[in-house]
Amino acid sequence: MINDNSNLFLVFGIFSMILGACGFYCIMVTKNFIRTLIGLEILTKSVTLLIIAAGYASNRIALAQSMVITLIVVEVVVIAVGAGIVFGIFKQIGSLNVTKLRNLKG
Repeated sequence: MINDNSNLFLVFGIFSMILGACGFYCIMVTKNFIRTLIGLEILTKSVTLLIIAAGYASNRIALAQSMVITLIVVEVVVIAVGAGIVFGIFKQIGSLNVTKLRNLKG
């Protein structure tokens, strides 16, 4: 039984690291604000998957579920505030390009 849990944790851990790398790459490389928010969403989903896998492997599923629910609530708030900031920037500049934001004055 312990071997099954560790194999499952290994598979989900590797997949979570791949998702995290994709999310981090999306945040660092893009010049579009919406794509940055999508990258942040992918990154937090990888953390969610890793917490669930760790809870399953350590037989603390209830603790993992409560932590994931808390993470999802915080994630929704962060994405809502980020989307509001992005829409405000689009209203001021007329574009979602990061390079045009650097030319802003005042």
